[in-house]
Parts: sequence; structure tokens; C-alpha cells
Amino acid sequence: MATLSPRKAAAVLAALTATVTLGGATTASAGTDHARPQPKLASVKGAASFMLPFSPDDDVRSFSFDAQAAPYSKPLPGIPTGLPTDARGTVKVSHYFAAEGVTHTAEGTVDCLVTGPRTATLTAVITKVSPGGPDWKGKRLGFSVLDGGKDNGKGGSKDRVGFSWAVNNLVPQGDKEPTMAEVGTCMAPAPYAPVTKGGYTVEHAELPLIPKK
Repeated sequence: MATLSPRKAAAVLAALTATVTLGGATTASAGTDHARPQPKLASVKGAASFMLPFSPDDDVRSFSFDAQAAPYSKPLPGIPTGLPTDARGTVKVSHYFAAEGVTHTAEGTVDCLVTGPRTATLTAVITKVSPGGPDWKGKRLGFSVLDGGKDNGKGGSKDRVGFSWAVNNLVPQGDKEPTMAEVGTCMAPAPYAPVTKGGYTVEHAELPLIPKK
């Protein structure tokens, strides 16, 4: 078996190192090309109507979101930096009651947003409710979104939404009627309701590090 001279051995090692390095770079680039671009701040935008799978009636329910992350912008007692999930923006809720021919609406100010790839949960404190609407003013409501893409091939979205009232967030009271629990920041159920018209866009960003003192 032939033995390489020290000079030839060094040359072979250098060539192998270059090949591995270039191969790794090529693989990394290929992966990056197919990844979704990562924005600096997370956001949820869009408007859509949806159907409740447990109550598919003629009522039309819709949400619109215009929310963007604003990390560490809202100091709290004991948390002077604020939180990485701090956010700003607006939420609008519309519910048309077919039997009554009435639409109730509500608007809220976003206070929390957290995302994952194509998913988000956000909360908003309600500031306006239409006359005769639910007793929501001053309360925090939770929402979840799945950004399923632009089209399902039948003219509709694959998106889904969830929200913190109706069949969620109940506190059993034994023999008494259950009560609704208070909603904490960024708390919402899974997006269980399929969108029937419109859609949402979720831009995911990792939560930023706590600011240095």
C-alpha cells in the first residue's frame, strides 16, 4: 500500500475541507431559499367570515385583524421592561343574526401577540360595542389564527380562527351555571372554525431577547 508524502497528504486534506465547506454552504443556501422570509416584527392582518362547526346556521360571523408586535413597549408593575409579546393594533368583530336581521359589532385594542409558523394568538381589550351588543366593553377577548394559504382550489381559504368565548373559557360551578373566566394576555383556544370567505396573513417572528439593563 502506497504512503502519501506529507506534502500530498496536506493537499488532499485541504481539498476535502473545501469540498465539505462548499457542500454545507450549498445545502444551507438551498434551505434558506425555500424558507419563508422572517420579518423583524410579527403581525396578523386580514378579514374573513367563518363557520362554527358545532353550529352551522345562517348567521355570519367575521373578524378583522390589524395587529403588529411591539415588544417591551408596555411596562407593568414589577415588569418595567414590558413583555416580548406586547403588541398594538385593532380587532373588529361582526356578527349578523339571521333570525333577527341584526348585526352586532365590536372593536378592540390589541395588547398581546405571539406567533409560530403560520399561526398566531392575540388578545384585545374591547373599546366599542354596538347598541344591544354583548357586554364586552373593557373586557379582554382572545383570538387564534391559522394562515393556511391563499386558496383551497374551490375559491376559498384554508385559514381558520378561534376565539375565547361561546364554548370556551367556561368555569364549571358544580350544580350552578358555569361562568366565563377572565382572559389573560395572548390566551386563546386552537383555531377551530374554518374560514368561508376572505383570509388572514400571519408573519412569524421569534420573540426578542429581554433588553439589557
